[in-house]
Amino acid sequence: MRIALADLSQHRTKLFPFTLTRPIGDLRVGILTIKEKWEKYLDQPVEFLTVAELTPKFAPQNQTIDLVINGTLCPNKDLVLAINELDENQTLYYGDEFLAARGAIHSLDAAHEAATFARVSFEGPCTSIQRSWDLFTHNKEQLRSDFELLTENRISQKIEDPHTIVYGEENVFIEEGVDIKAAILNAEDGPIYLAKNSVIQEGATIRGPFALGENSRINMNAKIREGVTIGPNCKIGGEVSNSIVYGNSNKAHDGYLGMSVVGEWCNLGADTNNSNLKNNYDTVKVWDFETGDFINTGLQFCGLFMGDHSKTAINTMLNTGTTIGVCSSVFGSGFPPTYIPSFSWGGVGQMTTHRIDKAIETAQKVWARKNIKQTEVDEKILKTIFECSTKNQL
Repeated sequence: MRIALADLSQHRTKLFPFTLTRPIGDLRVGILTIKEKWEKYLDQPVEFLTVAELTPKFAPQNQTIDLVINGTLCPNKDLVLAINELDENQTLYYGDEFLAARGAIHSLDAAHEAATFARVSFEGPCTSIQRSWDLFTHNKEQLRSDFELLTENRISQKIEDPHTIVYGEENVFIEEGVDIKAAILNAEDGPIYLAKNSVIQEGATIRGPFALGENSRINMNAKIREGVTIGPNCKIGGEVSNSIVYGNSNKAHDGYLGMSVVGEWCNLGADTNNSNLKNNYDTVKVWDFETGDFINTGLQFCGLFMGDHSKTAINTMLNTGTTIGVCSSVFGSGFPPTYIPSFSWGGVGQMTTHRIDKAIETAQKVWARKNIKQTEVDEKILKTIFECSTKNQL
């Protein structure tokens, strides 16, 4: 069966800046991306149905899809069972929310194509990532769910270091090649998952639920609080709480990151700090790309949303609910604006448009550090975002 996760039009813009550079199903929440979760549950490859500007990189292998799933959905046993029980030309809904459709689907607008299908209602639990802050608010539960999914019928590697202290050892899973020295791991209130060839240096203190991606490193004396996910090939230091850092990004030095999501290929300079609580304890407003205005999240704690390829300089201070687009460089004293469009260059005093050729040149250098060659498709995605950002302030 050919299965795809669809970027439905009513969801994608609400998840900017992260879905400017990837399909919704490629978002990471918990240990795995949404796509990786579905592949584990369904035990077969899953593709993407996404917008034209992303299709060259994330194109489906087949023109016709047999089963389309809303890309915002995180799977669970009840939902997977309901989808597997769909007959041909049936569609699954949770209230008015399209969940999945079985039948020949030819385009991204799966819900429209399946409008004539017989409608089936789903009444079970359903986790949907519809806003950027849903990523960190659901991260703890998804860490626990993914931990169970990934560790079933597997045996963890042993911690050989005599100076590492572990609480709740039964909730710690370690893959091959992990290096831990003189650290404290507390998994009593949530699991800890350490992927292949990851490193935890001396003095690091970690509380679960927590996941560390393949080839990533937690630096000396780091303080990692509950609900943190670090993707592959990252370097993390300082204090991090209830946040997700995507692959190939670095926060190597001291500074606080909390209730935040940081995209891929980002770098937070030394002593970059974000606020996640307003002084008056009011709920936090963030930039909404759909309306072009600030909206209330309803959250008292909400930190930073940083798109791919963006960076901060040393001592950067970021206010509560700050959103930074793709390929932006933030520097200077004081608090910059709480919304910084893609391809911005500067800080409090002045913000100019970053040159696209310079942004691509920087991206090439960063990718080269990870032994990854930038492709024409990747460059075209950045150029498309640049063109849209100068017109629409993405």
